[in-house]
Amino acid sequence: MALSGIRVIDLTRILAGPFCTLMLADMGAEVIKIEGPKGDPVRGQGVIKDGFSWYFAQFNRNKKSVILDLYTDKGKGRLAELLQTADVVVENYRPGVFSKMGFPPEHLEKLNPSLIHASVSGYGSSGPYADRPSFDFIAQAMSGFMSVNGLPDGDPMRAAPPMSDMISGLYCAFGVVSALEARHRTGRGQRVESSLTSGLISMMAYLSAEYFATGQIPDRTGNNHPIVAPYGLFRARDGVVAVAPSHEIFVRRFLGVLGLEHLLNEDRFSTNANRMANRDALMELVNAVTETGTVDHWIKVINEAGCPCGKVMNLAEVFSDPQVLAQEMVLDVHHPGHGKIKMTGFPVKLSDTPALLRRPAPDLGADTEDVLGGLRNRRSGVSTKGTPVTSRTGDD
Repeated sequence: MALSGIRVIDLTRILAGPFCTLMLADMGAEVIKIEGPKGDPVRGQGVIKDGFSWYFAQFNRNKKSVILDLYTDKGKGRLAELLQTADVVVENYRPGVFSKMGFPPEHLEKLNPSLIHASVSGYGSSGPYADRPSFDFIAQAMSGFMSVNGLPDGDPMRAAPPMSDMISGLYCAFGVVSALEARHRTGRGQRVESSLTSGLISMMAYLSAEYFATGQIPDRTGNNHPIVAPYGLFRARDGVVAVAPSHEIFVRRFLGVLGLEHLLNEDRFSTNANRMANRDALMELVNAVTETGTVDHWIKVINEAGCPCGKVMNLAEVFSDPQVLAQEMVLDVHHPGHGKIKMTGFPVKLSDTPALLRRPAPDLGADTEDVLGGLRNRRSGVSTKGTPVTSRTGDD
């Protein structure tokens, strides 16, 4: 597997950090999740079936669980020993907390010069807000993300999924892999940072580009595209259809299927700028045609014409869709003592070293004896397999 032989000490909880370490684990890293005696709070959140949180299960597969009380000297001592064996440590404490716990940069450097220290926080480690607590909802508000979502005459709107958690977790995993590659050349570890707010700001795409170019604050446009028309949801006889004609060639194909290509000869619709200025009129002309057919009809003919088009599906439809199933984006994972748990699959496909499901999410402390026993054997110079310990080893 791509990250086989990489050991990650995971001090994260809730979602952003665990999502980062999930991706590393899925790609083969040995991820040792350090939990306090009460465990990650997510163990008690969401739907609990057969004594297990399905929310926790989805974001902690392929990991080991070790209980350490990091409020005690003994727990900190065990952590220090683990860090000496590790390639990466990932934490999502507020900036400075890990140092106050007894692990400032200079101590990490002394423990393990090749260690990569990755941190996910609300705002980053510098600036006037660095010490503030944050959650996804606050990051969506303070990044500008919420301000551009929703209807033009409505309130700012959050996205339903915890976007800043997922994005900052993605960036942190990307940073870790980049630092591992850099270590091949330098032999040294380094610090990796991502934050909920900065991650969302980076995703503003053309909205931030347009603001920088014009100085104008973007309006909320609902399902309409902020800079392209026609684009969005269109009424069909039995529902709505999502159509995305993002460039002139797709606009021509879309309108051609509807028998409306002649509209492009009218000055008010001849360019994208003119269509944006007259978007409401154009949308009504398009809807007058799409209302005559079914969702399935339009999805078929618009896609056949080469214009991106799709159905607005609920999760029941998504997770039974033949394309989703063909991409193996639904996994049935057996958890001993807890039954079979469904979860989303691997979004990144590698041809030679694919992500694999190696173990279900662990019960709290399930691997404590195994991992800490390995530390005792390491101190004595013998691995758990009876061979001299000369280097770090990955998961079995």
